[in-house]
Amino acid sequence: MNKLKLATVWLGGCSGCHMSFLDLDEWLIDLAAKVELVYSPLADIKEYPEGVDLVLVEGAVANEDNLELIKKVRDRSSILVSFGDCAVTGNVTAMRNPVGEPESFLQRCYLEAADIQNQIPHEPGIVPTLLDRVLPVHHIVDVDVYLPGCPPNADRIRAALEMLLRGEVSRLTGESIRFG
Repeated sequence: MNKLKLATVWLGGCSGCHMSFLDLDEWLIDLAAKVELVYSPLADIKEYPEGVDLVLVEGAVANEDNLELIKKVRDRSSILVSFGDCAVTGNVTAMRNPVGEPESFLQRCYLEAADIQNQIPHEPGIVPTLLDRVLPVHHIVDVDVYLPGCPPNADRIRAALEMLLRGEVSRLTGESIRFG
């Protein structure tokens, strides 16, 4: 039996969705029997591969690196799951949007509110340029499945993965579709 190629991606977010993924505990052993983890912040894999069957994308699109990665992820993946409220709606990551352009946000955070070392971080190639607005994943690329929650709990993640592994489109209902 060929294993499905599974990836997880972390864009602009807190990594809480990945922590909930790890809360699958013993079921991760069952999952590992069915999938090959080909890319994840949980593994030391540098380049997003071709031919990914299923990807869970955590976080909103907040900077140029996120933008470049999500386009590559969509191009190289069959099923893209918007994983958690930041990916689905922008959520907490998008709270900077009302402040205005990134320069205002950076000035407020790193200059006006700083106690020490008042400077805006900048290092080409290391600190990515912020986008004008933080966007949910579906504003940039097509999304196949939405998995809400901040973060989604392990039971919700497992229910969605079990459906997807059976080849069913995940249509969560009731408590499983609740945001927040």
